Amino acid sequence: MSANLSALLYLVASVCFILALKGLSSPTSSRRGNLIGIGGMALAIAVTLLDPGVLSYEWILAGIVLGGGIGVVTALRIQMTAMPQFVAAFHSLVGTAAVLVAAAALYAPEAYGIGTVGAIKTASRIEMSLGIVIGAITFSGSVVAFTKLQGLVSGAPVVFPGQHLLNLVIGLAIIGFGAWFVAEEGREAFWLMTALALLVGVLIIIPIGGADMPVVISMLNSYSGWAAAGIGFTLENQLLIITGALVGASGAILSYIMCKGMNRSFISVILGGFGAEASAGPADAGERTVKQGSAEDAAFIMSNARKVIIVPGYGMAVAQAQHAMREMAGLLKKEGIEVKYAIHPVAGRMPGHMNVLLAEANVPYDEVFEFEEINSEFAGADVAFVIGANDVVNPIAKSDSSSPIYGMPILDAENAKTVLIVKRSLASGYAGIDNPLFYKAGTMMLFGDAKKMVEDIVKAL
Repeated sequence: MSANLSALLYLVASVCFILALKGLSSPTSSRRGNLIGIGGMALAIAVTLLDPGVLSYEWILAGIVLGGGIGVVTALRIQMTAMPQFVAAFHSLVGTAAVLVAAAALYAPEAYGIGTVGAIKTASRIEMSLGIVIGAITFSGSVVAFTKLQGLVSGAPVVFPGQHLLNLVIGLAIIGFGAWFVAEEGREAFWLMTALALLVGVLIIIPIGGADMPVVISMLNSYSGWAAAGIGFTLENQLLIITGALVGASGAILSYIMCKGMNRSFISVILGGFGAEASAGPADAGERTVKQGSAEDAAFIMSNARKVIIVPGYGMAVAQAQHAMREMAGLLKKEGIEVKYAIHPVAGRMPGHMNVLLAEANVPYDEVFEFEEINSEFAGADVAFVIGANDVVNPIAKSDSSSPIYGMPILDAENAKTVLIVKRSLASGYAGIDNPLFYKAGTMMLFGDAKKMVEDIVKAL
């Protein structure tokens, strides 16, 4: 295949990726966007395999079969509740690829056309330095995020005195080793820079608490994109540069949107500085009591309402209650009751987690509203039905400056006339703090598995 034809087809693939991102911006066009993106990637792979520089296909095909097989099996088995850690694990693979490609270029630069051992082009050394640092940070940071999301380690923030100063010192050391590598192509500098970048990836994620993990996922998504772009520069592959830049930029924009939704500093997120303040432990409930109800009670209250706003959370995802919830909403609508769904930007464990679950249950798109659109309507709602959500409706975010979620905009479910909360127990949410909404006079707690509780409500309706 000629270089001109390859460039043209790479351009077509790039356009497909841009159209895919555009399609993913709306639930109604997301499926089409996914298909366009898949088509663009298939075209990109085919063009790459037909490149005259490819001399042997044995290892390439082995990698495609092995990696593709693992990907297909994993995708078929993965539960929607585990999707966040699944995404984090994939981000770590992109970081690993960036590190391995940079290392290969260091030891065999002739294969990449960037010079010879001891005489790599200066521009290539700069690109390798950036790629190795971003890739190593992405890898170790994604591994830490995976362990937190999977519950292998505590999701609570890990902080210690002098943490930010240590990060600064390590950051300066990385810059110093990077300058050494660019100036003299020292392999010692290369691997010291890599080791410190791996350490930084751990240090910028461990101070982040559970409530902020959705922002972590979008941030790591951005990092993985820039790591891929770094690989593209090393390989001198324009498509990889464009694709990495698209992922990096879109991930950064998503991170900004998430930060705005949580009232966090974007710069602080990039540097891993948020969530590092002293966090409050679970508040002592003292002698406070809750009003406990049954599925029949909930059915009676909602059947006599005019407007019901449903607030789904991670507990709904764990229980796989979205289909029963849609059935419940359908019965209410048949009785002329207005039903809407309120989605907080950080509900779940990754951006858009709740939207995907509701789409899976065929909830009409026009009934699903984002935080800014729906929050003012709670005051006019007869019932706020909170299913498996905790931190995103916790009033502490507006009143307790010592709380790890302080300043995060919340859904004002407390303003509804009656709040029904489906939860297994009074245990704290992912942020590790108590929720005073449980104890308010207008709140009724519905304890039990979310799916079974909603199914019982459906029967009562």
